[in-house]
Amino acid sequence: MNARVLRIMGILGIVAALCAWAILSGGAAAVLKYRREIVHLTGQHIMLVVYSGGPAIVVGVILGIVLTRPSMRRVCEPVMQVLSIATAIPTLAIIALAMMALGVGRAPALVALFLHALLPIVRNTVEGLRQLPSAELESARGMGMTPSQTLFLVELPEALPIIAQGVRVALVINVGVAPLAYLVGGGGLGDLIFSGIDLFEPAMMLAGAIPTAALAVTLDFVLSRLTVLLVSPGIRNDDAVVTTT
Repeated sequence: MNARVLRIMGILGIVAALCAWAILSGGAAAVLKYRREIVHLTGQHIMLVVYSGGPAIVVGVILGIVLTRPSMRRVCEPVMQVLSIATAIPTLAIIALAMMALGVGRAPALVALFLHALLPIVRNTVEGLRQLPSAELESARGMGMTPSQTLFLVELPEALPIIAQGVRVALVINVGVAPLAYLVGGGGLGDLIFSGIDLFEPAMMLAGAIPTAALAVTLDFVLSRLTVLLVSPGIRNDDAVVTTT
């Protein structure tokens, strides 16, 4: 069973569960009374993902490219190990450390989300560039291509499907982690989730949890469609394995 079928089954399962809950418990009306807060906080949540994920994509791809250059290959694995250790640190701990340096607000949350998104992008960029057949690189050099031409015309287009998978993983995970920003005053749908937990209000908690899940599913779908548009059918692999750890 391929990844696309599993994604579709997951989406249908979420929709069916939410519909059953709304019908059986009458909870839809209770959740909808927070609709204004949902709209406002969803905008904040999206901004958290954009402001942390955008720089992570730029830095992650550039770092992955640098680590695959011949002069940097000896330090590639040590750098990847450092990134793995940083990702293994609990997100709350990273937020707390960032808060000590930056104070409360959105900044420490963005730092934590940035670091959380960095590893999948860097690792997939490295793996995507490493998997290229040496014959292709030799052919490019034989045609007189410079190293930069080889990178942009041969290596990156071939590695794009795997890089795109890493970006999808990083951003979707960030959507799920972003509610923790509320704990340091960073905003987002975590405001409803944690307030609902504190006040023993299941409807308030679900008013934050349901949009968060919907954002993650929607973002994954949009990025998958964008990958189809950007990647040439000749090199696209819909079942590419995503490396995240």
